Amino acid sequence: MKVLIVDDEIQIRKGLRLKVDWEEEGFQLVEEASNGKEALEILKTKAIDVVITDMRMPIMDGVELAKRCHQEFSHVKVIVLSGYSDFDYVRNSLQQGVKDYLLKPVAPDELVEALRKIRKEVTDEKRKQAEIAQMSRLVHSHLQELQEQFILHLAKEEVLQLPIVTERLQQLQLEELANENEKVQFITVEIRESHGSNRLEELRLPFQLLCKEIAQQQKTAYVFTDPSYPNMVQFLTLIESNSPSTDQFVQHIQVNINKLLKLETVIGIGAIVNGLSEYRSGYISSLLAWSQSQLGSKSQVMDQSAASEELFDFSPDFEKRITNSIENLDFTAFKDNLQMVLEGRSVMSFSFAANQVLFMLGSLAKKYDVETKDIQNTIWNCQQNIWKLYSQHKVKDDLIQLASLIIEKVRLARFSNKKLIDSIRHYLDQHYASEISLTTLSSLFHINSAHLSETFKHHVGQNFSDYLVTLRMDKAKQLLKDKQLKIIDVSNLVGFSNSGYFSTVFKKHFGQTPVEFRNSIEG
Repeated sequence: MKVLIVDDEIQIRKGLRLKVDWEEEGFQLVEEASNGKEALEILKTKAIDVVITDMRMPIMDGVELAKRCHQEFSHVKVIVLSGYSDFDYVRNSLQQGVKDYLLKPVAPDELVEALRKIRKEVTDEKRKQAEIAQMSRLVHSHLQELQEQFILHLAKEEVLQLPIVTERLQQLQLEELANENEKVQFITVEIRESHGSNRLEELRLPFQLLCKEIAQQQKTAYVFTDPSYPNMVQFLTLIESNSPSTDQFVQHIQVNINKLLKLETVIGIGAIVNGLSEYRSGYISSLLAWSQSQLGSKSQVMDQSAASEELFDFSPDFEKRITNSIENLDFTAFKDNLQMVLEGRSVMSFSFAANQVLFMLGSLAKKYDVETKDIQNTIWNCQQNIWKLYSQHKVKDDLIQLASLIIEKVRLARFSNKKLIDSIRHYLDQHYASEISLTTLSSLFHINSAHLSETFKHHVGQNFSDYLVTLRMDKAKQLLKDKQLKIIDVSNLVGFSNSGYFSTVFKKHFGQTPVEFRNSIEG
């Protein structure tokens, strides 16, 4: 910590220098001044942490200096030296920001004690500021995490009820994605290491953070990660006339990752698609483009942006049929529909359609919270075979095996009330901010709403509406810790369109308004 000594007598300044082993105590004497005015000029140009000043000086005395420090340099700690006759005056000056005062002549041990007290205070302040900053970063990253999770949801799962999706995008401050006519493109980026190195795991987080920084610079790009592909980051880019070309953007990504992380990248550029309903097709096309890369550590760019219309010929009607066959526990219907979906296609079109089916099955496993180890392994093996582009028969077998596993798990969930309620709670934990009712859930999980209401209360101990409110309030408490979010932002993020009503519910639940709760944290 840097110290400035202020006294109009040179001998006193010299004496203060000799009274303490400054370096051993963690301090550094950097400047001297003969009055308060000189001291203020030094404070304007140099980083000073502690000012030790005499009480009586010409031009500007110590108390006036302390007052100015308090107003203009609030981080600076001030110790005032005074004679006995000035005791009451100096005591009053503590209100002007003086941290301590010492009687002349100053004893070395008293000066050391005062300095140590200040050092501890500064250390505690810095630690507290660091904790607050870390909490803010963690909580704010929670908002980013919610955004990334929802983009992943749009990229992998069927988009139902577009008005609800649009409302959720607005809640998550992603309004620009809500335009159904917006052209977008997915870009898959995988990191690979050079021969003999083994750094991918330790560089995974720096890689993700670097990609987020690149996306922020781009302003028309969004980043998300897919747990199925740990060494990849996915970009969703808006195709706008004033944005850089895809080639320029991809080159920028590769250059920065190679320069800063010393890693190679394999990038798959997906086809340009229109609107939310085609996100899944766009995402799959970027994965398929990536899958055509060669093995090895050499950087590559694979472009699927000029894919033919035939590649995306996957009827929504087929999606309904396949989903219904699983949820109706009709294994035969699934096999028949799968054959109809996959037959007569080119190699690339087959791979695209198989990926669509795989994503749908993965979404159903997630919906019913039945992502067991067997199911996860089967999904991964099937994905590997799709990427090989020449294992069509094996892919069909994998999809049929996966469907069989999921149907059996859904059957168990359907006829086990506890498993069904666990699946519903898992679903609510992901979609708590959406407009959800018992009728919605009964339709989604194919169960009578009256029976669902009774079963839910029996197993959870709360009725459905109370459980949903509790869930939303707990999420709100997490988000309120982030001072960058306004109360109305938090209200929207947890599913309340009216911030006044949100505040009423919050106070009823916790005995404090959202503002009072936030102030209690800061205090």
